[in-house]
Amino acid sequence: MKFPHLNPSRLSKLLLAPLLISAFWGSMVNPQAGMARQSFANSQASLAQSCNFTDWVAGKQYYTGNIVRYNGNYYVAEHDNPGYDPTVSTWYWEPTSCGGGGGGGGSCSYTDWVAGRQYYTGNIVRYNGSFYVAEHDNPGYDPTISTWFWEPTTCGGTNPPPPTPTPPPSTCNYSDWVAGRQYYTGNIVRYNGSFYVAEHDNPGYDPTISTWFWEPTTCGGTNPPPTTGFSSIVSKAQFDQMFPNRNPFYTYEGLVQAAAFYPAFAGTGSTETRKREAAAALANFAHETGNFVHVTEIAQGEYCQNSAQWPCAPGKRYFGRGPIQLSWNYNYGLAGQALGLNLLNDPDLVSRDPAVAWKTALWYWMTQRGPGLMTPHDAMVNGNGFGETIRSINGSLECNGGNPGQVQSRVSSYQTITNILGVSPGNNLYC
Repeated sequence: MKFPHLNPSRLSKLLLAPLLISAFWGSMVNPQAGMARQSFANSQASLAQSCNFTDWVAGKQYYTGNIVRYNGNYYVAEHDNPGYDPTVSTWYWEPTSCGGGGGGGGSCSYTDWVAGRQYYTGNIVRYNGSFYVAEHDNPGYDPTISTWFWEPTTCGGTNPPPPTPTPPPSTCNYSDWVAGRQYYTGNIVRYNGSFYVAEHDNPGYDPTISTWFWEPTTCGGTNPPPTTGFSSIVSKAQFDQMFPNRNPFYTYEGLVQAAAFYPAFAGTGSTETRKREAAAALANFAHETGNFVHVTEIAQGEYCQNSAQWPCAPGKRYFGRGPIQLSWNYNYGLAGQALGLNLLNDPDLVSRDPAVAWKTALWYWMTQRGPGLMTPHDAMVNGNGFGETIRSINGSLECNGGNPGQVQSRVSSYQTITNILGVSPGNNLYC
């Protein structure tokens, strides 16, 4: 597949740039931003009642979501811990509000989550019956997408019961994990009744933090067969069958690693829904890259938009890279922030590291709406159909009769992939 000098996908980005950047600048250049932040805080405070807390006790076991009072301030446990000082680390404790006095039941200060509303660190929202606290400022991302932006929390409920560890087999003699102890690649530990093998040396990081440092394993030291995650939906053999002539850069292993960063991707709903979402994402990514042939855009312009928040680095160009052909400095900045990577100063990382490339594509898929009404992820898991994913990626140029040939190309690819995965494509294929 040959790409023209300036394809419709690039034109879409050019047309959308002013709209996107104005949205991203909103809280920075709008003189009302501070007032908006205060207004939101006031609206939360007006709902405050006394939450369920106890006074912090050193050495007492606390579990995720527990709320304590310490030196007159309140803290919510972000992770289980054996009574660490609440001011020591935000990994274990985060400051929170707890309106009113006393430790009786009640509800904390929250509002129902609204897509697209600006939230600030510490805001608490209710979403699908659960509560989440904002870990970082964000423009209304789905609370289940990434723990970088949201963490589950309690809101006036009772403390969650301690986990019941599964007794290890009698042949297991691996040591219990100890926070802060040095571990080396290959070490196996027991944590909350499960076993983990160190993938890389680390200074005692929690085994559930990242699959870069720890991977679940069995007591015998072998990885259990996959029952969840992307690899249980699309096997390597199926991926090779879908894209036999792809560029070697687009590795299956990199895709699996990226999917682990966004566990809701191809991990939400029934097996049928999960397969359809995987197929939809791969079909759209394949369309953007000439069936995974192109790693970088052919017309390698600067794609630098004036931005106080995401200024272009000297000598760097932000042309399309990776499965979604990530373009423009502000998109590199936003994606890098979400992934914990400095992509603004090193945009070439997207074309050097397969896992990073796949992560940027999934970042867009899970969090961005483009010209559409919803994220591509939401379109698939909520049953809106493949056509809505096209609208969210390039709908301004392709949908509503704009370019039926491009739409048909995406749909045909999607139908081929769903056939390989053994699932029907569902309804609403076109836009």
